[in-house]
Amino acid sequence: MASLVNVECVVKESALIGEGPVWEESAQTLLFVDIAGRRIHRWSPTTNQIQYVETDYMVGFAVPCRSGGYIAGVGRNIVAVDWSTQTMRSLVEVDEDKPNNRLNDGKVDPIGRLLAGTMGMEERPTVVQRQQGSLYSLTSDLTVTRHLSQVDISNGLDWSVDQRTFFYIDSLSLTVDAFDYDSSTGQFGNRRVVYRLQEGEGFPDGMTVDADGRLWVACYNGGRIINIDPATGSFYWFYTSLGHTGSTDHS
Repeated sequence: MASLVNVECVVKESALIGEGPVWEESAQTLLFVDIAGRRIHRWSPTTNQIQYVETDYMVGFAVPCRSGGYIAGVGRNIVAVDWSTQTMRSLVEVDEDKPNNRLNDGKVDPIGRLLAGTMGMEERPTVVQRQQGSLYSLTSDLTVTRHLSQVDISNGLDWSVDQRTFFYIDSLSLTVDAFDYDSSTGQFGNRRVVYRLQEGEGFPDGMTVDADGRLWVACYNGGRIINIDPATGSFYWFYTSLGHTGSTDHS
């Protein structure tokens, strides 16, 4: 089933590749990144003002940190961002043996553990050296664990409302996958396909889970967002006028 929705641009700041929106409830601001523009943006709907911090390399994601500031994926480094001083400090480096890789999408699990994935450098959109990426987790004591390897383009990720299921997208697989998830240990397994994209639907990219447990998947080069019930596999298409819809996140 398909629906046509009107998309209103609320942030007028242009971006080369705008992705990873995160609503900061306490500050009432919207955080997002411009991957190729090498900027982390923060927009206030109250004042309609936007601020940004520049990064040295492509930035895949930024998330608020409980102790203040942000954690971001810059190049192959996970960094701590001090917004007040516009400075960054490297915490860990991943994919040390693959200098052409970079971090892409990342998100924090329900207990505060960071999960973030990597990919090879793109020759052009969706054209990469395949199976070069991985999916990692990072805990507060800076322990890094690699959970998946031979990933093409590590992308959207989120958790079910009951925290027992982890949803994940490797874009070139053209699937939205689910895993059983143990939030106490951060371990997951029993991978299965929740939804497989068909010809013309584009590439699955950013993803979020709503309060009803349904998945919202933005499709690059598909001009649509797919709303999926992971329990039944039923879905709706929401067409947009944006041919290169890339990312969606919860507020």
